[in-house]
This record gives sequence, C-alpha cells and structure tokens, in this order.
Amino acid sequence: MHFRADRVRTVALSGGVAVTLCVPLAISVAAGADNNVLISRGRPAVASSVTDGAAAARANDASTVTRWVSVAGPGTQWLRIDLGSVQRIERVRLTWASTYARTYRVQASADGSNWTDLYATRNGNGGADELKRLGGTGRFLRVLATQRARTTGGYALTDVRAYGPAAKVLPAAAPPTGSLVSGLEDRRKKERALELISSAENSTLAWRRSFAYIEDIGDGRGYTAGIVGFCSGTSDMLAVVAEYTRRKPGNVLARFLPALRTVNGSDSHAGLDPGFVSAWRTAAQDPAFQKVQEDARDTYYFNPALRFARSDRLRALGQFVYFDAAVMHGVSGMRAIRAAAMQKARTPAQGGDELAYLNAFLDARVAEMRTEEAHSDVSRVETAQRLFLRRSNLDLTAPLNWHVYGDPYRITD
Repeated sequence: MHFRADRVRTVALSGGVAVTLCVPLAISVAAGADNNVLISRGRPAVASSVTDGAAAARANDASTVTRWVSVAGPGTQWLRIDLGSVQRIERVRLTWASTYARTYRVQASADGSNWTDLYATRNGNGGADELKRLGGTGRFLRVLATQRARTTGGYALTDVRAYGPAAKVLPAAAPPTGSLVSGLEDRRKKERALELISSAENSTLAWRRSFAYIEDIGDGRGYTAGIVGFCSGTSDMLAVVAEYTRRKPGNVLARFLPALRTVNGSDSHAGLDPGFVSAWRTAAQDPAFQKVQEDARDTYYFNPALRFARSDRLRALGQFVYFDAAVMHGVSGMRAIRAAAMQKARTPAQGGDELAYLNAFLDARVAEMRTEEAHSDVSRVETAQRLFLRRSNLDLTAPLNWHVYGDPYRITD
C-alpha cells in the first residue's frame, strides 16, 4: 500500500497529451487531515463495463469489501461518478484490487463529455493512491484506466472517494443510456459520426441533404459527389452508378456507365460532360438512389473501418477516426496510416494507451493529408478529432463542439 503525494506538475506524455503528474514527497499526509468532506459516497455511478455483478456503484458505497470490476482484456475502461452539481475536488483516494491500472487518469467534467485531467500516471502500482491538492472542479469525476498492470483480467477498484468543500448537492441526473458507452454500432453514435463526416465533406450536419452534391474540387479525382464524396476517378462512383443501374435499369445515370469506366483512375470528364452533373442531381431525388449511396458508404467505408477499430479495441472516437480516414484515403489508405501509427505507438489491443495511439494515428493522418495540396487544410483533424481527443471524449459523448475549415459546429444530443 502506498500514498500519492500532494505536489503536482504538468508534463507531456507520448503523442503530445499534456497531463498532471504527482511528485512523491518524503512525508505523506494522512487522509482526513484537511477540512474537506466526502462528496462521492453513494452518488450515482456508471462504468464502461462490469463483470460478475460487480457494478460501478460498489466502488463508492460504504463498504471497502465490495468492488467494481471491468470486463477482462486489454483496452480502455472507466468509472464515472455523478457528484450532483459542479463541485471543487481537492482530494481523491483510490483503492485498487489485485487487477489494477498501470496507466490511468483521474478526470473532472462539468458536462460528462469534455474531461480535464486532475492526475495522470504511467506507473500505477496498486494498493491505495492518495491524490492530494488536486484543485479541480466538475460535476462528474472519472477514473480512466488505459493500461493494465497484469496481462490477464480487467480493472478493479474497491473504493473511490472524492473530497471537497461542503456544497449543495442536486438530485442525480437521469440515468445514462446505453449510448454512453457504446461504439458506432449504436444508431445515435453512428448518426453523430455521419454528421461529423458531413461537416468536413459537405459543410453541413444535414448529411441527408447531400445526396445531390456534385463538383470537381480540383484534387485530381474528377467529380466528387454524394454523401461521402464518391469520386469518378477512384472507382466508388462507378460502383454506385453500377449498383443503381442493377437495382433500377434505365435510370438517368445508366447511360454514363461507359464513360465512368473510361475515366476511372483519372481526373478526366470525358464522356461525362455535358449532362452528368444534372443527371446526378436528378437521380438524387430518387429514394432508391439515396439507398444505394447509403449502402455504398457502409459497405466501402463504414463497416471496414469499424472492423479494424474493433480489432484494435478502440472506443467510439477511434472508430470515427478510422471511418473518416477511410472516407478520404480509402480503406487501403487508412490501413497505411494505421501501420505508420503502429510504428510509433501500440494499439489498445496490443496493450497500448488509447490516447497515445490515437495521437500517433492522427499525426500519421495529418502527414498523409499534407502530401496532397487539395487536402493540406487539416482542420478536420486538428480542430475536430484532435480536439475531442484532448478532451478525452473517447466515447464521442455529446455535447460536441468543433470547427472545420473555420466554420463552427455543435451536436447537442
């Protein structure tokens, strides 16, 4: 058993994540030596996962025998406590069971989406961690565990206690829905991802209004069109029109199939002008063509990206990061970026820190984007995805606020 000291400093972990680390003092201060009161006991708690009935609430009940236990396996897990109102958090005491975190953060949030580190370590050694003089504020307190100390099991906390000045406590918030901890397989989470993609591809959150979008943006890929930017030079537009024609022979785009086959792999408009742009816009009013676009988006980009992200044990933000990369660079391009990132950091499935790995992936993504003049504006990464990562919003929880190409966007639910 050991105690964390009360002196702190800020450093940067790998991947550029700024964190606060405690510096051990020669003499530790006993718990309860200040005037703060226990503000977390019995407050509503939720966790990213539980096992064997070891619910989140068992970590902040009156017993020091009960415990919260996450599912086994590598990857990020967390425990979140609703303090009832925004409160000052001066001190946190964690008591770990035998399956403890080697790398973890203690964080505070006013809204449950955007988190600030109060403490972070890569050298957890179990037992009791007494974290003093944190000086943070928030309605929610979270323990974010990103790397296990052991190769088996998950994470287990027998006790989480937060202390601060006495304050008025409000009624508990409504119980969080399953979407709080889910990935993009959740319908609402997927909708958020599609809105985020649309803000970059079509400058609007209303992605369903973009079926008719079409223009040549001068990136060497010919016409870019539809809900995720199908291109005449990269085969996906050809596949969309071919499938539409299979489902609905004689449609207004069918006559352009020979030209699409000819220009595939180039930026040429040969055989497409005049007429193709207006025909695309006409077809976009057809629900059958809209369904073809949605199916193609999922088949060529969303589903493959999700499979890779799940195999890497990434939470919702990481799943979206892969999806967005697949849309811009293709799945093969996304895999190349992933390979470059894995040269710098391990994935959660490999036992790595999820935040560090995602920072490495975004670094590799930015480097790839800057090789193409048309994609040299990397704000869809730096002022959106990287912003969510800095706020530790790994579950892509609303509210979300970001900018793309200088324009502000917000998702509230």
